[in-house]
Amino acid sequence: MHASALAAAALLFASLRVVNAQTFTDCNPLEKTTCPSDPALGSTLTTDWTTGASDDWTLANGTTLKYGSKGAEFTIDKATDAPTIGSNKYIFFGKVDAVILSAPGTGIVSSFILESDDLDEIDWEWLGSTDTSVESNFFGKGNTTDYNRAAYHDVADPIATWHTYTVDWTSSYIKWSIDGNLVRTLNYDDALALEGKNFPQTPMKVKMGNWVGCADAAANEPSSPTYGTCQWAGGPADFSSAPFTMYVQKVTIQDYSCGSEYSYGDTSGSFGSIKVSGSCNGKAVSSSSSAASSVTSSVSSSSSGAVFVQTSNSTQTQSSESSAATTAVSTTKSSTAAASTISTATKSSASSTTSNSPPTVSSNSATTVLPKKSKYGAMDVAVIVLGLTLGYFVM
Repeated sequence: MHASALAAAALLFASLRVVNAQTFTDCNPLEKTTCPSDPALGSTLTTDWTTGASDDWTLANGTTLKYGSKGAEFTIDKATDAPTIGSNKYIFFGKVDAVILSAPGTGIVSSFILESDDLDEIDWEWLGSTDTSVESNFFGKGNTTDYNRAAYHDVADPIATWHTYTVDWTSSYIKWSIDGNLVRTLNYDDALALEGKNFPQTPMKVKMGNWVGCADAAANEPSSPTYGTCQWAGGPADFSSAPFTMYVQKVTIQDYSCGSEYSYGDTSGSFGSIKVSGSCNGKAVSSSSSAASSVTSSVSSSSSGAVFVQTSNSTQTQSSESSAATTAVSTTKSSTAAASTISTATKSSASSTTSNSPPTVSSNSATTVLPKKSKYGAMDVAVIVLGLTLGYFVM
């Protein structure tokens, strides 16, 4: 019995590492002025994982990916698995297309997101408990005081049918599209974005992963701090039905800015404070984001238009100097690298709209109200677990 209590505590602490990674960064530019610059993509990068691994991406700690005819395979076999991957370079506004099959399984969550050093975030997420919808979401500077930003969109059989999911992100708006069809628009000055304060606007990486939203029946108890997340994920995962695999066939990332580095000019977290430097098309670049904003406007006007923070002290970057439009990929069939645990386990679980500021949602998308995820912090849960465990031994 004592061993069971300790095992449960260990499992919960393991899951906390996944949950807490979503809101953690080694150097938050909102708090420090000495954070290193972000390497800029400054071009278009296409990764076709049906041909093997790519050096333009970094795998998370404990992640092993296989590559086959369906592309990169993000497989979950047990409760502590959270295979994830992130791009090595950042974009400062841009467009990202990803061709994906989401993972099946109640309690399993597939994710495709953009996230910045100061925890701006744009999401696509799929719940394995349903094969009829996908969630769009966003966060500004790690703000989780309200859980009212998620929207749920109809999509035909995302688990068994390939779809292309797109994020088109500028300083004025974010557009989410499925197979080229616009399903949601968030404008910079929308009330839901707090008139710009909560609008994602700082340089971001692209990150993808597959994680466990509800590990077992105990996590789904109303008294559990993970109850809200479990309810959102549809209930406990049944690992007797594992493996649960998310497939990513191809990703195209277009950076609307041009340079080799992006840095924060102050601690405001505003796009106007971002500095672009380095070289672009063989010419030196040194400017504030006003130049980047004009690039965004001209590029996006012709556009038709998815838990992850890596920590510098635990990241082993797969080297890449490529800035060409299409990345060269190796034929390696499996790859394991060291990086920080990445996840999105503290996402919103409430409805997508408020009465005074609904996001623009097309007629072929659906919005559903789901239970809120838990707001307990990692420290709160740690205290609860230790208290329960010590109490058990005393008894």
